[in-house]
Amino acid sequence: MIYYDEKKRLLMESEYQYLLQDRDEPNLYRKMFPYTEIPKCTFNNRLSPMDPPEEIWITDTTFRDGQQSRAPYTTEQIVTLYKLLHRLGGDKGKIRQSEFFLYSESDKQAIYKCRELNYEFPEITGWIRANKKDFELAKTMGLNECGILVSCSDYHIYNKLKVTRRQAMDNYLGIIKEALSIGIRPRCHFEDITRADFYGFVLPFACELHDLSKESGIPIKIRICDTLGYGVPYPGASLPRSIPGIIYGLRTYANFDHAQLEWHGHNDFYKAVVNSATAWLYGASGVNCSLLGIGERTGNTPLEAMVIEYAQLRGTLDGMNISVIREIADYYESHLDYEIPARTPFIGSDFNMTQAGIHADGLLKDEEIYNIFDTETLLKSPPGVAITSTSGTAGIAMWLSRYVFTDQQIDKADSRTLKLKEWVDAQYKTGRVTTISTAELMEACKMLGLIQSKRDC
Repeated sequence: MIYYDEKKRLLMESEYQYLLQDRDEPNLYRKMFPYTEIPKCTFNNRLSPMDPPEEIWITDTTFRDGQQSRAPYTTEQIVTLYKLLHRLGGDKGKIRQSEFFLYSESDKQAIYKCRELNYEFPEITGWIRANKKDFELAKTMGLNECGILVSCSDYHIYNKLKVTRRQAMDNYLGIIKEALSIGIRPRCHFEDITRADFYGFVLPFACELHDLSKESGIPIKIRICDTLGYGVPYPGASLPRSIPGIIYGLRTYANFDHAQLEWHGHNDFYKAVVNSATAWLYGASGVNCSLLGIGERTGNTPLEAMVIEYAQLRGTLDGMNISVIREIADYYESHLDYEIPARTPFIGSDFNMTQAGIHADGLLKDEEIYNIFDTETLLKSPPGVAITSTSGTAGIAMWLSRYVFTDQQIDKADSRTLKLKEWVDAQYKTGRVTTISTAELMEACKMLGLIQSKRDC
């Protein structure tokens, strides 16, 4: 069939109708996923074109997937974090939705309390089990959209659900039709898509969903779930691991709009952020994240990382207030007893801290030399310095300027710098190898007569 695509403004050829390929035995892609070896990343050099949506956004799963690897949040904690998400996302709703559990009384109370805030964004959505009773629960809770788990790899279909592809698809479609019948917008979570038979199951199923969406007038969404983090962003990589290939196929052969596609990645292979950015570039409007990346196993894509990524790709924050990122990190540490690794980008205590004297010297002369951007203005996190045997006079001068004489710019040749440098050198002459703490340095400043009391700091 040849047709004119209004959006691409090209004559397009479509001669294929992708039909379900049922089989007696599962296809586990054993050569790609041998299990007793590291998974293989294969290529076929088929290049999918980049197709960035006109509008992209972030969705949140902090209160769903983000609770699967930690103690449940209390209602009060959820409300506080939801308020922070709202402020971070701004009036344009760049953090578009937030996903909640519906089952416990605490879950329900959290939804009620968050709804009372009357925010347009993030929209409150649900996640429920794949049965009619749960969809009715979602309707009772007044939700317009709910996620439904539709596992699509043979690992799940044959080895977990113990059914065939045909049985799985028929079951999924039946449940989705029931959701549509009661006015719920289904968001279909294509679990384990990066190990699934794309042409034999994923596309035929997606085509059925497209037809259902067209018949009902309700835009069914697909959440593209990279459940074990196998997805790769590389041009020319082969399916099922290719993110460009997956999104191109769903857009081109199943005719899903940008806004109906959402990426959900995990960080098992350190690719959560780059894979999410790749999903944006190749045609998914949404990327699903959690605060601080907290989630199953290695976690989800960190939401704060994608806020920064958005600004890099679009050249603007579009109203997002990224100073709230610091407030979120502080809340996790002070109220949720969560220890953020010190070198975590954007939120760790040491993410913009230097120990090398040559770097500190550069920071003293021009902060831009060794700081990624104006972290003090944008993230409320000024660059810092830790004192070690390699800090030199530049590092000590910077430390004094940042932590003691904050209204002055202390020079490397300042007598105060030289006095403290002499004390630091003495520490390491005795065999010390550890960083000198701020408390120790403050005591040294008092002992050396550089400051009189803590108030002088």
